[in-house]
Amino acid sequence: MTDNAVPGQAASDPPVPFTFWPALLPLRGRTVAVTGASGALGTSLLRALHGHGAELIALSTASEPVVIRGGDGRVIPLRNVVWCCGQEQQLEATLRDVDILVINHGVNVYGDRSAAAIERSLEVNALSAWRLLELFLGLSERQAGTPCREVWVNTSEAELLPALSPLYEISKRLLGQLLSLRALDHRGENPCRIRRLVLGPFSSSLNPYGVMGPDFVAGQVIAQARRGFGLIIVTPNPITVVLVPLQMWLRHLYGRLFSRAAN
Repeated sequence: MTDNAVPGQAASDPPVPFTFWPALLPLRGRTVAVTGASGALGTSLLRALHGHGAELIALSTASEPVVIRGGDGRVIPLRNVVWCCGQEQQLEATLRDVDILVINHGVNVYGDRSAAAIERSLEVNALSAWRLLELFLGLSERQAGTPCREVWVNTSEAELLPALSPLYEISKRLLGQLLSLRALDHRGENPCRIRRLVLGPFSSSLNPYGVMGPDFVAGQVIAQARRGFGLIIVTPNPITVVLVPLQMWLRHLYGRLFSRAAN
């Protein structure tokens, strides 16, 4: 063995190069399902994922099929699946074939604080997302040595900061708290990877005053996910960049100390 050989590596093998970043998350050929597919961010994510070679499933509550065109004007091939909140279990067969699930759907009732608005906000923004998360985490793991399943959950910057919509903030914070607790039970040889998306204001039907474009946000989300980030923050607000990681660490510590996993 030569002086610069790596222990356990044959002398004839080339030296293992050192890289600062781990290998980029592979997307080509992987099946990615996105909820809220008919919304601004959903369509932008699907378009960007197509550019990376992913196979796409558009999960939408809209009756009209999602049709997305690429930069060349051609329709992007994807599979449309219609579903509705409260019937997440019906997606189990579809999700078995999914490598990456992006939980992105949501609703904003703005200043409405009626009983119906409270129920709708909690159901769509928090409880439906939580049921989908549990359903996906309950699926069988991918074989060890292969890319694991992943779930990306859009909790929003409203998890921490005001969004000028009290019920939106409450429901997103509930989802964030549930996600933090669930992330404590990360077990198995090749467990599903959970990534949290904390996104600042981008222009959409939920927020017409957003300062970022959905295509920009989608590009940043995918770029950070491919580089291995578990906490993905896209915002022009430096306060979020500083406080969110601190909040996640404190929440993780609190959950470790004062909760326990199911037997």
